[in-house]
Formats: sequence, C-alpha cells, structure tokens
Amino acid sequence: MSLLADRIGAPSVVRGAPFPLLIAQDVLDPASAASLAHDFPRYRGAGFFPYAVADCGPSMNALVAELTAPGFSDRIGDLLGIERLSQYPVLVTICRALNLRHGTIHTDSQSKVASALVYLNPEWAPSHAGCLRFLSSGNDIEALVAPEIKPVYGALTAFRRTENSFHGHLPYEGERRVIQIAWLVDADAVDRKTRRGRFSRAIKWLSGRIDGWFGKGRDKDAAHLD
Repeated sequence: MSLLADRIGAPSVVRGAPFPLLIAQDVLDPASAASLAHDFPRYRGAGFFPYAVADCGPSMNALVAELTAPGFSDRIGDLLGIERLSQYPVLVTICRALNLRHGTIHTDSQSKVASALVYLNPEWAPSHAGCLRFLSSGNDIEALVAPEIKPVYGALTAFRRTENSFHGHLPYEGERRVIQIAWLVDADAVDRKTRRGRFSRAIKWLSGRIDGWFGKGRDKDAAHLD
C-alpha cells in the first residue's frame, strides 16, 4: 500500500474557520515514490483530466483505489465535520502540468461537497509559485488562513466546499503532479464533470502549444467562478 492513512490525523493542521480544512505531510510511502513516478499518466496538455485506468500504471491505479475507498472518504469526512462522506460519489482527476493561467482564486462549484489533493512531486523549487493557499478573501492571494502547501511528494490537503472556501496559488508553469479526489452531490454531477474534462482534454490535445498562451499574463489575484 502506498497510502499511509495513519499520517492523516493528529499531526495534521486542521482548521475549522473560515472553512473546514486539513493539511498533512508524508502520507505516501517513500518506498513507492519510484513506481508512482513511473506509472504517472503522460498527458499531452496542462490541467486536470478525468482519471482513467488505461492512462496509469499499476501503482497509480492501486493508489487511486486506496484514495477512493470508503474508509479513506470517511476519515477525511470525520476531520472536516462531514458525516459519512463515503455516501457521496467520487470524481478523480489527475494533473501532470500547469500553465500560467491555472490556479486563480475560486471556491469550487456548488456540486462539490469536499475535495482532497495528494501531491507527488519529488521536490519543489524554493519559490511560492504553484504552492496552494487557503484564503480569507476572493481577491487577495496573500490573505492566507493556513500555511501554504508545497506540492511535494506525500503532502495532502482537504477541505469542505463552502461559499467562502477560497483557494488558489501564484502563477506557475511546468510539471506539478497531483491527484484530486472530489466528493460530489450526485452521480449526474460526476457524469457532467467527466464529460467536460474529456472534452477539455481533446481540445488541449488538438491545440498543442497554443493552449499555453491563454491567460499567460494573468494577475496574481485573479479569480474565477468554478
């Protein structure tokens, strides 16, 4: 098993205000790092794409199975104050790289109950760019309510979606490996977001490098509706 679930709990940063969130470190087995790197999907295009078994190798598929198991869901739900989070359908998306337009401030859509992010980057430059921030404002990337999260191997964060669950990061371009687990309100929402993600992947495949130019000069405090 790659997931060290016992690391998610007491050692974590858990905050209830302004919205429920948690931050944990070292939740992935160091011995699995090489196999997960080898088995990570090789997407053409930047951003998050719907998980597909065929895109991943065995160790990645095993990790996704662990992250979508009822026990993991309910553990996250308990920490975020959500009763039986496992009752909600799950959407898994995976990102290998980002463009500069990504990471603008948002709350997530109303169809999301909660989200968790697990990072798989072996190291990160001594920079704030690309580090996730939880915020008290929808128009100020410096309004942190918790320590920013460097997206290094084994870092995990989760939060409950609310009307003020603002989050984002400073503009970053390049490889940034992460698995996102989203618990949605119903199966229709999962189907809708999956279709949209597949369409987005096809468009990015066709557009190639042109995709990287859109939003390249965005302001660091830029926000969007999700």
